[in-house]
Amino acid sequence: MAVTLTLPDISGRLEPVELVAGAAPAPPEGCWNRIGYAAAHVVCDPLADNDPWIDAAIDWDRTLAYREYLWSIGLGVAEAMDTAQRGMGLDFSTSLELVQRSVAMARSGGHLVASGAGTDHLLPDPGLTLDDVIAAYEMQCEAIEATGSRVILMASRALTTLARSPEDYARVYARVLGGLQQPAILHWLGEMFDPALAGYWGSDDHMTAMSTCLQILQDNAAKVDGIKISLLSAAKEIHMRNRLPEGVKMYTGDDFNYPDLIQGDEQGYSHALLGIFDPIAGAAARALSALSVNDQATYREALEPTVPLSRHIFKAPTRFYKTGVVFMAYLNGHQDHFTMVGGQESARSTLHLAQLIRLANEARLFTDADETARRARAVFATRGLEI
Repeated sequence: MAVTLTLPDISGRLEPVELVAGAAPAPPEGCWNRIGYAAAHVVCDPLADNDPWIDAAIDWDRTLAYREYLWSIGLGVAEAMDTAQRGMGLDFSTSLELVQRSVAMARSGGHLVASGAGTDHLLPDPGLTLDDVIAAYEMQCEAIEATGSRVILMASRALTTLARSPEDYARVYARVLGGLQQPAILHWLGEMFDPALAGYWGSDDHMTAMSTCLQILQDNAAKVDGIKISLLSAAKEIHMRNRLPEGVKMYTGDDFNYPDLIQGDEQGYSHALLGIFDPIAGAAARALSALSVNDQATYREALEPTVPLSRHIFKAPTRFYKTGVVFMAYLNGHQDHFTMVGGQESARSTLHLAQLIRLANEARLFTDADETARRARAVFATRGLEI
C-alpha cells in the first residue's frame, strides 16, 4: 500500500507526496578505483543532563553504529570533521574521544579512517602568535596520530586571524607537516562553509590563494597524501587538480558537483571526502562500485538523482547543512530522534525539511517508506503540522 505524506510547498500550500522505497545499501563489489570518505555526523544524546548550546553530549553507541554502517558498504570515515559539528558544537576533547573510539573500531575491522586535527582548542587572546598556532596544530596532530589515524589537517580560524601574508601560511604548514609520522590530507574549507575562514592562504581571491596553496603542497609533497577543497566550484577544483604535485591526490569536497569531479576527465579525476556521502551513503557506494568496473551508466544513475538533494542540503547559509544530514539519518532509522549538538535541529525551516523529503524521495534514498513517514510525521507535529 502506498504511503503518502502531505507536505507544505514553498508557498506553504499542502501537497501530497507518495513515498517510494529505494534499494537497501549493500556490501561493496570488488576493489574501487576511487577512495571514498564520508565525513560522518555525530548522534546527540537527547536525554543527557547538559546545556545543549554549551557542551556536547554524544550517544556513543549510535554514533559508532553509524560508522559501522558506512564501513559495511565500503566507504571510509573522515572523522571529527565539520560534518560532526567540529568547532560548531563539538570541542576538541570530545572530538579526540570520538577519534579514539572510531579508530579502535576501524582497526579491528581493517576499515579506512582519517581524522581532523586543527587549532579549535585555542582560546581567543590578543597575545596569540603564529608559534601558538603551530603548537596547537602539533598537539592535536600528535594526539590524532597516537590513535593510529591519518591526519586531516583542518583549516584554522586562528591562523586566518593572525596570518599577515602567504609566507605565514607557508611557515605554519611546513612546521606542522614536517613533524607528522605519515602523509596528511589538507583541507581548504571555503568561507561559504565557515565565514571565519575567508581569506585563507592569504588572499580573498581564490585563484591567488590557490597559487599559495599549490606552492605549499609542492614544498611539502612528501608529507602530503592529498588535499580536499570545499569551494563549491568545479572549475576551480579541476584547475587545481591539474596542477597538483606528482603523487598528491585531489579529494573533492564539492557537494554541488561531485558526480562529474569523481568521474573525471581525460586529464584526471578526484577522490571523494564529502559531507553529502553521509546522507547518500548507499547511493554513493553503488556508484563507486559501478565506476570501478567502468559501468558509467550505473554510476550516473546512482549519483545524479542525489545532486538536487545535496544542493538543497548545502544551500546558503551553507554552514547549516548538518541539519539536513542528521534529518536524513533520522528518517532512515539510523537514530531515534531529530535532536542535534548545539540545538542545530532548529537551523533549517519547516519548508526546508519538507523539500528535503521530496528530493530524497525522488532520489529513492528512503529504504522503508512506512518508517520514514512515521518519523517525518513526528517531527512535523512538533512544528504544528499534521502531514
